[in-house]
Amino acid sequence: MSTPTPTPGPGQRTVLEHFPAGSPRGSWPAEEYAAGQRTQGIDAQVVMDLPADQFLVVTDPR
Repeated sequence: MSTPTPTPGPGQRTVLEHFPAGSPRGSWPAEEYAAGQRTQGIDAQVVMDLPADQFLVVTDPR
């Protein structure tokens, strides 16, 4: 896994991690990662990056 990558600009989301959309059936690695972040107090959400065909785990700006 990689370190958090801030997205430039005010009011932009921070990408915590990204996962390929082609995970095996029944596997939800992005959701599992986001749930782990939420248990640590980080408001993480999963969004789909359609052009890149991947799921992103992001946080909203504070």
